[in-house]
Amino acid sequence: MNLLIMGLPGAGKGTQAAKIVEEFGLIHISTGDMFRAAMANQTEMGLLAKSYIDKGELVPDEVTNGIVKERLGQADVAEKGFLLDGYPRTIEQAHALDTTLAEVNLKLDGVINIDVDPASLVERLSGRIINKKTGETFHKVFNPPANYKEEDYYQREDDKPETVKRRLDVNIAQGQPIIDHYREAGMVHDIQGNQEISAVFADIEQVLIDLK
Repeated sequence: MNLLIMGLPGAGKGTQAAKIVEEFGLIHISTGDMFRAAMANQTEMGLLAKSYIDKGELVPDEVTNGIVKERLGQADVAEKGFLLDGYPRTIEQAHALDTTLAEVNLKLDGVINIDVDPASLVERLSGRIINKKTGETFHKVFNPPANYKEEDYYQREDDKPETVKRRLDVNIAQGQPIIDHYREAGMVHDIQGNQEISAVFADIEQVLIDLK
């Protein structure tokens, strides 16, 4: 079984990906892991990626696509199946993935889309506060400190609601064409992410059992 998992930041994608991999024995392929492995193994694409990263530049799509192709072409992937996480990030990468899968003789069986209302994600992601004295991290809603006094805590810039909303807007704009692309192919399975973690996984598990 070959899957792609999608979801906005804070939707719980990482948590659910780990559960899927454990339960179904798939190879978890995340962009970061692929880059690190390709560079450590000094593959052609890994060395190329390193040359950009060392200069502080963004790795171009063709190099990222090449690293994905190298990984998907390895024997363990064909044997066990994969869960692709963090790629594709753009519609151009989605088209490149279609081509790559055809070239390595694999097919995508489904796209798990963890769907969470962006407004609730802003609350979830922007609630983090840090104690000025101890450095301890809390959440205003889900893990509030005892005897909370606003002046004793601060927020990192990237945790502030306006910054979080901008980040989500960028992710929505990038991700929607990808979801539309796979939805046209009848591959997208929307999972309601505003539930307990176990309930989200139960819904995913049912989808995957039906796909097998």
